[in-house]
Amino acid sequence: MSTQLPSDEQPPAQAMWSVRAEVGADEVPTSARPAGYDGRGLPRSDGATRRARPIRPATTLHWLRSHRQHAVLLAFVLPALVYIIIFFAYPLVYGFKMSVEKLGFIAGSGPFVGLHNYKVEISDPVTRTALMNTAIFLVVSIIFQFSIGLAVASYFNRRFFLSRFLRSLIIVPWLFPPIASATIFSIMFAGQGGIIDEMLRSLHLISSPIFWFDSSFKAMFVIILVNIWIGIPFNAVLLYSGLQDIPDDLREAAALDGAGPWKRFRYVTLPLLRPVALIVIMLGIIYTVKTFDTVVLLTNGGPDNGSQLMSTWAYQLAFTNFQTGQGAAVGDMLFIFCMIVAFFYIRATRREVVMA
Repeated sequence: MSTQLPSDEQPPAQAMWSVRAEVGADEVPTSARPAGYDGRGLPRSDGATRRARPIRPATTLHWLRSHRQHAVLLAFVLPALVYIIIFFAYPLVYGFKMSVEKLGFIAGSGPFVGLHNYKVEISDPVTRTALMNTAIFLVVSIIFQFSIGLAVASYFNRRFFLSRFLRSLIIVPWLFPPIASATIFSIMFAGQGGIIDEMLRSLHLISSPIFWFDSSFKAMFVIILVNIWIGIPFNAVLLYSGLQDIPDDLREAAALDGAGPWKRFRYVTLPLLRPVALIVIMLGIIYTVKTFDTVVLLTNGGPDNGSQLMSTWAYQLAFTNFQTGQGAAVGDMLFIFCMIVAFFYIRATRREVVMA
């Protein structure tokens, strides 16, 4: 004799099967079917039953929490993304668009000419001169900025009287705006009454004034000298921070092994300073290539385009000669060069991180 639970204590499916056994039919009367089950004792799959099911509170909280995290992350990333799109991506795309169009005084839209502006500028003698001057300006500036900056950093990498105070003064030339530095040097290198000429006269090195901006060679010498003076503090500060990270125990151990100052510097200091040196050189290249205001205030590309750089030549084409398309083409050439340097910079830094 089987014992059955009362209908109010039995599970819905079991109660329905009991009714089905009593009536002896394959289908259970509708009045005896539990809510949410069909005549065969299986849960219903109709939309009404699905809508009637309550949502788990834990699932709802998890959904809200996960989307809230994404919203917070998006709130932090979105301003930077908008800034990059407006001030970097859009000008780059628009500049490339102008470089493939024939534009004059008004920069808007013009007939499409493809790579014609690039071909014209590559064959232009002034562009070739500007390219050569940029290469000379870049190489000489980087060599002297890095060398003098490393010497200054090595000198201050020891303790002596007033070392901290003098170390704080290294950064002063870097804090000067380039316009102010160029104005000061233009007064110093004035042909008559300039400080440089007066110093050379007092030392009996010259007998007549030197006009520093009347030839391309002397003009290039002045702008390179000014750029070196501006860039030395940047190199010195970064290289000094790199020297501070080198343990003194390594240099002392090399000294105990009989290594002199030069060998300690060559075989201990330079290899450990290599990651910082790569960063300094790559950033120096980018800063030097885009030099503009110093050249404009000192020589304005003269005399006879003899001290013209790619940056100043692009400006002169677009805003002085009103050849906007060709100016944009020169600017894109400069941008491509900076991108190549940035590629090698990122590759070098990644390699140093992997080696570390």
